[in-house]
Amino acid sequence: MPGLGGRGEEGDDMQHPERRLLVCVDMERYSRRGNIQQYEAQQDFHRLLREAADEVGMDRVGWTTQQAGDGELAVLPRELPEARVIGRFLPELNRRLRQYNASRLSVARIRLRVAVHQGMVHLDGANGFPGQAVVLVSRLCDAAPVRRALAAFPDAGVALVVSADIYRDVVTEYPEEIRPERFRRIEVVHADKGFREPAWLCVLDEDVTLWRDESSPGAEATPPDAPPEPLAPGGTRRATEPPAGGGIRTGDIRVDGQNAVGPGAIAIGSIGRDAILRPGVDR
Repeated sequence: MPGLGGRGEEGDDMQHPERRLLVCVDMERYSRRGNIQQYEAQQDFHRLLREAADEVGMDRVGWTTQQAGDGELAVLPRELPEARVIGRFLPELNRRLRQYNASRLSVARIRLRVAVHQGMVHLDGANGFPGQAVVLVSRLCDAAPVRRALAAFPDAGVALVVSADIYRDVVTEYPEEIRPERFRRIEVVHADKGFREPAWLCVLDEDVTLWRDESSPGAEATPPDAPPEPLAPGGTRRATEPPAGGGIRTGDIRVDGQNAVGPGAIAIGSIGRDAILRPGVDR
């Protein structure tokens, strides 16, 4: 057992951790495949990653990876620009996955959840990469909202989730590489592990901001930047609760001006903060 001096069983000095970009990738529905399908999926998974990286000038040979049957955890080289990973590599990977899946049955398709984070990581771990950054990026990749988002868009190749740090420092700062408005904020919760972290979700080449995650409980149900409720037929909005600071609650009516109510509308109750306006009916 390592002691406080950081020396392992064989007496080797623990190396200093390094701040690196981490990319965690997991295949959708891998365990549902038969043996031969799993074998082929692994082969094609690595080939598609390599081809996408080569296309945008990123040599996969320099990536330090921890492999799993259905994915990998990659520690990227320090010199690799983070904006290129998010803005060029992942869109190219998504494009190739869509092309690959177009001619295959759903059980043979390869669709990926990808999480990106950065932080301190030990590269000399005895059984993987020790570090809280590794734990976080793995939790993001396994998040229920990310799984549901990928399932909601059957033609998508990649559902991408990034940490709050990556969204702030990379996505919003380099909009020419990727569109920040295509991300939506989510809460990643693993209650059994005592884990709760904000993150940002994007399904590449899809508009996830319009997706309603109705299966999500509690904090995951509606992000702070959720789009407004859709309009009812005729351009009206559904009834809502009165504003906390006063005012009126409207029903299925169209309001075009400060005091406009709409043709035929009548007021029910007294005028004031508790007034409710409802559409009138022909008499």
